[in-house]
Amino acid sequence: MNDETPPQQDDALPRVLIALLKGIVHAESDPALWQQLLQHQARARDYMRLIGLDLMLDEAEGYAWLRTRPPREGEPELPRLITRRQLAFPVSLLLALLRKKLAEFDASGGDTRLILSRDDIADLLRLFLPGGSDEVRLLKQIDSHINKVAELGFLRKLRGQEHQYEVRRILKAFVDAQWLNEFDQRLAEYQARLGGE
Repeated sequence: MNDETPPQQDDALPRVLIALLKGIVHAESDPALWQQLLQHQARARDYMRLIGLDLMLDEAEGYAWLRTRPPREGEPELPRLITRRQLAFPVSLLLALLRKKLAEFDASGGDTRLILSRDDIADLLRLFLPGGSDEVRLLKQIDSHINKVAELGFLRKLRGQEHQYEVRRILKAFVDAQWLNEFDQRLAEYQARLGGE
């Protein structure tokens, strides 16, 4: 009869992998999970690489996410595990405006968290959306766009503070300078079209 007890199974790695597969992992949301991710980072990278994903981790900003690994030359392309989403123009516009606001905020060298009210966000968008006399309808549309951006993980509604949102720093990783430049060009075309109407 064998008296040896089996080695303890470390359940942290599966927890980390599942959290990553579900979406963005933020240090502030679950500090214990974040520490487990940092501890098992190499193993998580190896596992994700096996299924065609890259672990993107920004320790300084406190977030991690997965992206599809581009195939190397000669490798077959794997089916996409992470789907790409086509965003509606107002949602893309809001992401670009929030990213610019975050860049301005970072340049000011103040606090590390950018907090905006719903009215602040509405004012950013209002300049670019077609005007009309129905303010209530416009605010409902803006709320819908805000909710979509929050669902994507780039805004976080603050608990206990109605209509207050934190701009999540992961936005910097998804909306880079090249994306902003391309969007600025499309925005100029859009404004020219609106001016023509």
